Amino acid sequence: MTSFRTLTLGTAMAAAALLPMAASADAKAYKVGLIASLSGPTASLGQQIERGARLYEQLHKTDLGDDTIELVVRDDTGPAPDVAKRLAQELVVRDHVDFLAGIIFTPNANAIAPIATQAKVPFVIMNAAASATTKASPYIVRVSQTIPQFTQPLAQWASKQVDIKTVYTLVSDYAPGIEAEEAFTAGFKGDGKSVVQSVRVPVQSPDFVPFLQKVKDAKPDALYVFLPGGTQSTALMKAYQSLGLKEAGIRLIGSGEVTVEDELPNMGDAALGVVTGFHYSTAHDSKANADFLKAWQAAYGADSTPTFMAVGGYDGMAAIHHAIKAMKGKGDGKAAVDAMSQWTAESPRGSVSIDPETRDIVQNIYIRRVEKVNGALRNVEFETFAAVKDPGKAK
Repeated sequence: MTSFRTLTLGTAMAAAALLPMAASADAKAYKVGLIASLSGPTASLGQQIERGARLYEQLHKTDLGDDTIELVVRDDTGPAPDVAKRLAQELVVRDHVDFLAGIIFTPNANAIAPIATQAKVPFVIMNAAASATTKASPYIVRVSQTIPQFTQPLAQWASKQVDIKTVYTLVSDYAPGIEAEEAFTAGFKGDGKSVVQSVRVPVQSPDFVPFLQKVKDAKPDALYVFLPGGTQSTALMKAYQSLGLKEAGIRLIGSGEVTVEDELPNMGDAALGVVTGFHYSTAHDSKANADFLKAWQAAYGADSTPTFMAVGGYDGMAAIHHAIKAMKGKGDGKAAVDAMSQWTAESPRGSVSIDPETRDIVQNIYIRRVEKVNGALRNVEFETFAAVKDPGKAK
């Protein structure tokens, strides 16, 4: 079986590229191959993306007239580029998907990019956030976020705080983490401002205690953190609390993954006062977000909480719907990418669009503080950087 796939992949993908995405008259069942991490330590992240995508389909299944969309979901198991690449190949060659989508981790997205290019299949990234990823294929459109996009505004905010002069950075040791470290360091500028030290921790299952003990010993004014999110965020918060960094006067700031909504109840009051920069909070005050939260809880239970991953899956399907409607049954992969490059929407996170030059998301970035609202922890927005493009593309 493996030998057969190896021998026939090139010709099968070339043939797939020649097929029109839809017949001009007949209704079509479009297939979206959604790849996410649905097992292992990051399973909660992949589940959020899948649920967000399915929720959009449930709410908008009649929007395409007689056309339909089938989600074909695959588990890449975590940061595993070889697995992600194999799954993308199978989805294109065997399942004949019209779109590839999903992806938590940047290395997985980069491994899939050549498949999308060769097969001329649009690839909608719903999370993977390293700035350079959209450059890996002209068929990539990203609806999620980039690391510099939310890190630089946070660094600029921190630069204005009189009580934050020195910062220690702690990031996951892979491309997005390194990019976050660089973006924060570049943005944290001003008289007397400095990043005193940086440390990188394992991507999977890190023990934060020895790293945070070194932070405590260094006595910075603040600790900046970037993590993939999920249960790691709670582990980080518990270590921050148990080692007494807050009592030592070391403020915790970071990317939105540090106080991701579905983990806040597990963090408890240790998370109070943590400031993050990000593009989505369940506390965002808008009708679109209120409607989204209501529909989410109706579908998945009153105790279920959507995160930015869910919004990535939800908006990714909105962009795919836009492309299908714009093409009106005619067009190929490039036409779909061109259509999505003109997509604008009122998302649960606020107004969004795609920058046609970079095929990357343009969106508001919010500075948020963890506060108690009606007895529950929430990321409450208190400052907005409007319509932010990815600053990493300027490099």
